[in-house]
Amino acid sequence: MTLPAHSPEPAAAHAETVEDFKHNLASIKARIEAAARKAGRDPESVRLLPVSKTVPEERLRLAVEAGMDFLGENKVQEASRKAEALADIPELKFSVIGNLQTNKAKFVAKFAHEFQALDNVRQAAALQRRLEAEDRQLDVFVQVNTSAEESKFGLPPEAVQEFVDQLPQFDRLHVKGLMTLALFSDDKEAVRACFVRLRELRDLLRTTAPEGMVIEELSMGMSGDFELAIAEGATVVRVGQGIFGARALPDSHYWPGFAGDKPAAE
Repeated sequence: MTLPAHSPEPAAAHAETVEDFKHNLASIKARIEAAARKAGRDPESVRLLPVSKTVPEERLRLAVEAGMDFLGENKVQEASRKAEALADIPELKFSVIGNLQTNKAKFVAKFAHEFQALDNVRQAAALQRRLEAEDRQLDVFVQVNTSAEESKFGLPPEAVQEFVDQLPQFDRLHVKGLMTLALFSDDKEAVRACFVRLRELRDLLRTTAPEGMVIEELSMGMSGDFELAIAEGATVVRVGQGIFGARALPDSHYWPGFAGDKPAAE
């Protein structure tokens, strides 16, 4: 297998103490602020979502102590386990940012505060049923495949309007915005085009979404490209290794074709 030429930003130093986490967090926030100001935007308009996949619970307790209160997780069962283990921290919230099989909707309905990978009606219906049983609500983002890669989940941009039009029937789901994973490439303009495509789609949906549905958020940009995403309007950026440090497995493990899986959302 030939790996992509583009490499993500180097991982931060492996964080093992509260001070390590504070340092890495401050570094990423400073870059977010600089990127926002360069784009003429208010830095407060960009939310940082730390992505904690593969990070054990004991390190997450240190991360929370360092100031993190909303964590993103790709795998539903890993996220569910962590939410249960850390249930004694009431302020901690979880966002599920990876693909969801309908038979795992029951887990998301129990613990998640946000789901960023909604891309089919079966998912929506399964979540609705489980949320009704739990008497909960859930913020959701519609995932869009802006790069047209078969290896990625998400709706093609031209299918989003029809999908969004069906969502009002699922009143436990609150559509907040759109999410995408850009092309993994060293061609910055090709990466930028993915972000532009999502922003333009959001702008269209502002006027064409069903009555009462306000679609404003854009979750786009990860450790290697979040500054470019901010320049194009990102309101949520998903950063993992820039905060937690390098993972035990190389990034290539998460690339399509390497482990029989689709790419991760950070």
